[in-house]
Amino acid sequence: MRIRPLVRLSFSCSRRMSGDRPASSAVKPSNVATQYQEQLFDSAAKGNVEHVLTLLKAVDVDAKNDRGWTALMFAARNGQVSVIKSLLEQGSSVNILNSSGQTALDIANFWNHSDASSALSDSTVVPTQECRNYYSVNPLNRASDRRKHPEWIDQAVKRDNTKFIVFSDLNPFLKQDPSVTSRKSKYILCLFSYKQLAEHIAKKPLLIFLGLETWDSESAVWFAVDVTGYEESKLKDVHNDGFFANPFPLTMQMDERHAGIFAEARSILTWHDRYSFCATCGSPTVVREAGYKRVCDNADCRSHKGIHNTCYPRVDPSLIMLVVSPDASRCLLGRKKSFPPKMFSCLAGFMEPGECIEDTCRREVEEESGIQVGRVEYHSSQPWPFPAVLMLGCITHAKTETIKLDNDDELEAAQWFTRPEVVQMITHQHPDGLFLPPKQAIAHQLIRTWVGNTSNL
Repeated sequence: MRIRPLVRLSFSCSRRMSGDRPASSAVKPSNVATQYQEQLFDSAAKGNVEHVLTLLKAVDVDAKNDRGWTALMFAARNGQVSVIKSLLEQGSSVNILNSSGQTALDIANFWNHSDASSALSDSTVVPTQECRNYYSVNPLNRASDRRKHPEWIDQAVKRDNTKFIVFSDLNPFLKQDPSVTSRKSKYILCLFSYKQLAEHIAKKPLLIFLGLETWDSESAVWFAVDVTGYEESKLKDVHNDGFFANPFPLTMQMDERHAGIFAEARSILTWHDRYSFCATCGSPTVVREAGYKRVCDNADCRSHKGIHNTCYPRVDPSLIMLVVSPDASRCLLGRKKSFPPKMFSCLAGFMEPGECIEDTCRREVEEESGIQVGRVEYHSSQPWPFPAVLMLGCITHAKTETIKLDNDDELEAAQWFTRPEVVQMITHQHPDGLFLPPKQAIAHQLIRTWVGNTSNL
């Protein structure tokens, strides 16, 4: 496609949004990619749907300029409803903030483009795609029906296309992702074949069946294997740039698909590391079902009758909740003593036996902050493999506003924050240097959802 001459973006109105402007006064593209991106913004502002769709073949739909503006924002600024609908159908996010903390909906509302605001608010236009948090994107088919067939597992281990990931003392063997060239290098799991690990596998180490790459039973199979005590030099003979990584926080910089596989593997390996003996009678246990079950060696143990959660990998449900003030203009954030200095986050706590999600939210919020909560809305979940937590994210609505901290609790501070303050924390522009957890944390996503749904500046 021939590159058209770039033109300055023009806007007829004289009003400006605080601290921002629609485009730079002069466009000076440094390369072809920048020229395509600027053309995308120009076409979105002018309502040229056909050209926008053509340019999206070369430019990311959520590409930003130096002020954090996306094509969706330029379309919103100019009331280009047809472009807005096309961009939303292409997966453009309505929750992105520019450098002034404004979403596309904020911009449309500011410029009184009611049709554009309606298009951005209309959930039927936005693709129905559920929120998938970090550590939750696992591309493998777990094929749980295969776990009970040891003959099939034994054959799968020795296939030429089988892939193994390795752990030592619960630390994964990683390497930098060669396809990532940015400063913040992402990491991927080092993959091994059966031939490369045959000597170690012959010693019957702990081996966990993780799943299949597709639903076809003959597709590539993935296993996790414990190589604690194995010579690291032999692994480096295969991946000379590999290393055993402290899993937290380094695995939060992994390719998201590998992060999900890591979460599955480490959660199960941690369970095996901590449950070598029967919790019912104290006898040793043995591994069954390709790593997804432990069976008591004592034939007389009552765990052999019925279903017992001591026999299967445990998952510890915890609640993490963003508390919204009664007038919906503020949110409650807290600081644990273990947090990095100046970081605030959502409140959280573990679910107790016989307790529902809603009651856990209400109890934990009141215990930690003294705030009473009414309505509770489920948002999304996130596996947290440290060791095997499932975080259930909710947005809750407060009935009271007076904060009262428990001096014996691990929460050292809690306060209400307005939306502009939260935007400053998200964009690292808070005057006191306060900030939020990174985007890989479910707390960040809960806060971003509230910010995105609060249209009044």
